[in-house]
Amino acid sequence: MKIAFTTTGTDWNASIDPRFGRTEYILIYDEEKDEITNFDNRDIADVAHGAGPKTAQLIFDLKPQVLITGNGPGGNAAAVLTKTDLKIYIGAGNMTVKEAYEAYKTGILKQS
Repeated sequence: MKIAFTTTGTDWNASIDPRFGRTEYILIYDEEKDEITNFDNRDIADVAHGAGPKTAQLIFDLKPQVLITGNGPGGNAAAVLTKTDLKIYIGAGNMTVKEAYEAYKTGILKQS
């Protein structure tokens, strides 16, 4: 299974970015391969409108089954993501990627 995280960095110790649309990075953890890849999303910072849907489209293109984030996607981004089978978990804003992954695995995070 592939799990996407919205983050401020590029590894397990990076903080979860509480923002969805303007997250700096998207990390993908492939549980089967035990492999992390990251995608730079910082160019979204200069977008005046539509950052959420653009980030949602990137996540859609990466094809994860789970998204772990801080506050969750806003209305327009959520509309893009509801067209997928993606399970969204929120409430990880004060965690590192590793802590958020553990919280997800133990059922602590809330499904949106």
